[in-house]
Formats: sequence, structure tokens, C-alpha cells
Amino acid sequence: MFSIPGNHHRDCDGVTRRELLRVGGAGFLGLSLPEVLRLEKGLKDGKIGDKKGAAGFGNAKSVILIFLQGGPSHIDIWDPKPNAPDNVRGDFKPIKTKIPGVHISETMPRLAQQLDKATLIRSVSYTPNGLFNHTAAMYQMLTGEQADKVSPSGQLEPPAPTDFPNVGSQVSRIHPPDVPMLPFVMLPRPLQESNVIGKAGTAGFLGKAFDPYYAYPPGGDDDQTKMERLKVDDFSLRAEISKMRLQRRANLRTIIDAGMPDLERAVKPYALDEYYGKAFDLILSGKAREAFDLTKEPDAVRDKYGRHTFGQSVLLARRLIQAGTRFVQVNWPSVANGDPKVTAWDTHAANFGPLKNLHCPKLDSALSSLLEDLSDRGMLDDTLVVAIGEFGRSPRMGVSTSGNGNAPDGRDHWPYCYTALIAGAGIKRGAVYGKSDETASSPIENPVHPTEVLATIYHTLGIPPDTITYNHLNQPRELVKAKPVIGLF
Repeated sequence: MFSIPGNHHRDCDGVTRRELLRVGGAGFLGLSLPEVLRLEKGLKDGKIGDKKGAAGFGNAKSVILIFLQGGPSHIDIWDPKPNAPDNVRGDFKPIKTKIPGVHISETMPRLAQQLDKATLIRSVSYTPNGLFNHTAAMYQMLTGEQADKVSPSGQLEPPAPTDFPNVGSQVSRIHPPDVPMLPFVMLPRPLQESNVIGKAGTAGFLGKAFDPYYAYPPGGDDDQTKMERLKVDDFSLRAEISKMRLQRRANLRTIIDAGMPDLERAVKPYALDEYYGKAFDLILSGKAREAFDLTKEPDAVRDKYGRHTFGQSVLLARRLIQAGTRFVQVNWPSVANGDPKVTAWDTHAANFGPLKNLHCPKLDSALSSLLEDLSDRGMLDDTLVVAIGEFGRSPRMGVSTSGNGNAPDGRDHWPYCYTALIAGAGIKRGAVYGKSDETASSPIENPVHPTEVLATIYHTLGIPPDTITYNHLNQPRELVKAKPVIGLF
């Protein structure tokens, strides 16, 4: 009944790129800055990549990745099975959606009215190697690579400079914003499982220059007022420094550089002044400070997204994208293996009460509002939205699939079949891609590996997924070893 589907480059004068780029503080690894700029221009001109003309290629200007860490129960949210046995179908009834003949759980009534703007992928699936847990699954989902080192329990080691980069870091390196704005923002908390914080959420071997800007406000998981206390001092001038004074300092730097012709000639090919100027403009323009100020939004809009941390984080993601940020990752506010009676998706001990009263109402208000808001503003045409977890939950209740204990009404980890929502940037509207079997335990049509979801993200941004980057040992690596799912477009 429950099937399981199956050494850095050196210039001729002996100066490494890393050493040269440290002079200007750019920190690029793998691709030199001219290569980055040439790649960007080539992508805009349609001259790079064998995907030219493929459906959806280059449609997106930005991405909002809503990462539902903990593993939401697909059968209780996106893919109900009302005719399945009692210990599978659960407590919730299916309801109609704007897609004819397609139903989702009664816990998501507002999203049901916005699904005409999105596609449900009901066949996300992979088979893990050996023991697996949240962190191993997160690493694969967000970097495209399986972890090299897993402890006997399946718990990955803490973040390391040798890690594969988060997708947002790769995007911000290859396709930085064209306005003075933060390229990659992660909020409202870091990725975490148990005491391992940040795994799969850093730039890894690309270097810290491509880490996300972390927006982690103080306060409890459910305190939406903390979102108004985000610290944006990074984008503020000290009171005693005027804009004019800062501009004079910038002019002084130009004069000093002009007096060092050898250095100037050395760094000229890398266009470092352009990136210094972007950082300078970011401070002076105030775009980041403005984008982070949620009080600029009407109360009615904030109410619609939901007066909770997740809802306000998703609203903030829209504001950041609107201001020019290229990639925003919104993590579910509560960590996996937390207390399921609070807000964690990790529903081993209980499933239906938390989903009905806490998880789904928050997801419903925030995600439905985002789709409607982006559509009304004309932003959905060039903004890709992806909502996905690291896996789903076991169709049969009360069983152990990962070595964890489970209550009779709990569901364990299930990577063999689950659901993602994807919308915008040329993705079909009002569609379902893939199909699960009668118990939502295995795909029976169009299985989609999580790495193919990542490949699709790169594809929509006009970045061929097989683009080569170089790791800390100067070894060539593809962004992701997968093809985009062209059938989504």
C-alpha cells in the first residue's frame, strides 16, 4: 500500500584572484569579476547557455523562496486523499479550489481561492541514502548537493567554509541586483536543527561576501511586533557623519587610487570601483532602510498577510523584492524538532490540532496574500515564488520511518512523495504537475527531484543550471546536477 520509489587561478604576475580581489574587498571566488559581468551581459543578450528560447528561461528578475522547514504534511494540506483508509486520510475534509477538479485541505480556504495563480507539484520525491533527518534534507534542498559528512545519527556537521553554497548565494554572485540593494536576504531566523545553526544557509566555498544578509529580529516566535524592531543600522549614517562628508571621503579614495597607477592598472579589469560604488550607494540611497520599514504598509495589508512573524516576514519579502533584492528566503519561524504545540511543522507527537489551529492558518494567510498581492501589482510575471519543505510526512499515522518516536496521531518524515507550490515567472497558472498514488506515498506521474526544483529556479533567472563554479580547491562544480522542469511552464 505504501510504496517507496525508488589551488586558485594565478595571473601572469603571480597574484591570485583571491589576493587581488581582497584588495578591493569583493571576495569573488570561482568566477572572476569580468566573467561575472560578461555572463550577466550574455544572459541579458540571450547569448549564453543552451537553454536559449526554452520555456521560462530568464523570465524571473527575483525569487521568493518560502522554506517550510520541518516537513509539512502534504496529505493534510496540498494533496488530500478522502478515499484512503482511516489511518491515512486524517481528520480534514477536502475543499474545492479555483482550479476545476482540484481540491486541497479545508485548512487552507484562502489559498484555495488563489491557486489559479500557481501550480502544485504533487510529485516531489527522492530516496535518501541511509539515515536522514531535517538537516541532511535541507542541505540537499537548498544547495543541490548531498552532505559529504554525516554523523551516525544522520546529523550533519556545523557549517563550514567548504560547504556547497545556498542557492541564493549562487544567484547573488552570478546575477547581482542592478540597483543599490541587498542581493540576498534571509529572515526571520537562521536555518537550524537542534544545535546546528546555519547549515545550508551560507555561501560556503564562495566566501562570506556572498552570505545572505541576515534579518533576525528579537522576540518570540509568534511576536509580530518584533518585525518592526529589525535593526538596519548597517544602512544608516552615524549622526555625526553627513552625506556630504561621506561623499568627500569617497572622493578622497578616488584621489588616492589615482596616485597609485600600478594598483589601478592591476584592479581595472575587475571593475572593483563599480562594486565599491554599489556599497556606497546602498548606504546613501536609503532603499534598504525603507524596504525594511513595515510601518510603511497600510494596516489592512499587514492584517491580510497575518499579524504573526511568518505573515510579516512574507510581506517583508515582497517589499524587499519590490525594492530590488534579487533573492529572499523566508524560513518558517520555528525550528524543526521543536515543540509541535508551538509552531513547528515537525508533527511526530501531534498533527491535526497544530495544523488546524496554528500552522495552516498562518501559511494560508501569508501565502494567499503574497500571490494576490504580487498579481495585483503586476509583479508575478517576473517574480518566482516557491513554497516547499525538506520533505513531507508519512501517509500512515503512528509509524516510524526515520527512527523517531511517533504518537498514534503523528506523522513521521516522508521524502518519497510530497508537494511544492510554485508560481510566477512563466509558471503555468491554475495547474497541477505530477500525481501521487491513492495514499500519497509515491508519485505515479512526473516525479520531481528537489534538485530539479533548484534547477528550475536557476532556469527562470536565465542562469543555466549546469553553469560551472569553482570550489575552495579550485575544482569545477555545476550549480546543480539536474535539469529544469520545463513542463511547469
